[in-house]
Amino acid sequence: MSFNWRSTWSIYQRELLRFLRTAFQSILSPVLTTSLYFIVFGAAIGGRMPDLGGVDYAAFIIPGLLMLTLLGETTSNSSFGIYMPRFTGTIYELLSAPVGVAETLVGFVGAAATKSLILAAIILATATLFVDYSIAHPVWAVIYIMLVAAAFSLFGFILGVWADNFEKLGIIPMLILTPLTFLGGTFYSIEMLPSPWDKIALANPIVYLVNGLRWTFYGSSDVSFGVSLGITLGFLTVCTIIIAVIFRTGWRLRN
Repeated sequence: MSFNWRSTWSIYQRELLRFLRTAFQSILSPVLTTSLYFIVFGAAIGGRMPDLGGVDYAAFIIPGLLMLTLLGETTSNSSFGIYMPRFTGTIYELLSAPVGVAETLVGFVGAAATKSLILAAIILATATLFVDYSIAHPVWAVIYIMLVAAAFSLFGFILGVWADNFEKLGIIPMLILTPLTFLGGTFYSIEMLPSPWDKIALANPIVYLVNGLRWTFYGSSDVSFGVSLGITLGFLTVCTIIIAVIFRTGWRLRN
């Protein structure tokens, strides 16, 4: 059976248009949040912080801020995108259409990756107003951002299928994902932590995501880029398998 690109394009357009309908909110929020972080951490605290790995502190936190926004926005957008069709009952139109799991996932993930690149560009443009920085590996940066966006788009998809009310829809991003991101080296290097907290921090998976992106910016990080890339690909694979099982069994989609 051939891949149905028309169906994929339709899903991609629908998800992207949903994002554009709330573009003002989706764009204004990251800009204001990033600006506040730079004012508080970059200007007020950064002036008293030493360079980290030869990188100015205000520039050092850029990958962490970027990851903080990407994880939250990508997960929320994707979970809401599948939850609302379930809530309104329009999910049955998708399930009854001649659209396979692959076409559905490529459409959802492609839209999430596009939205993430748009947000990343906006955040980086905002960062230029506060600090000078450069990206050592721009191609890897784009690839890595898209991989993280794809992985957490699928994770949000799973969350949106699992949630049966709006409270559950927000509980994991708010109470689990955001705290882990703040504790994942967003504003500091884990090498700054005293023992044994530096070792405990390595149990936080967000540490590897933040440091993977930080390596693409400055060529150095607390953990190997290969390890970060492997963990990201592993998480992407696990989420893909779970969603394939969800579609195959119809769990929470058909009842």
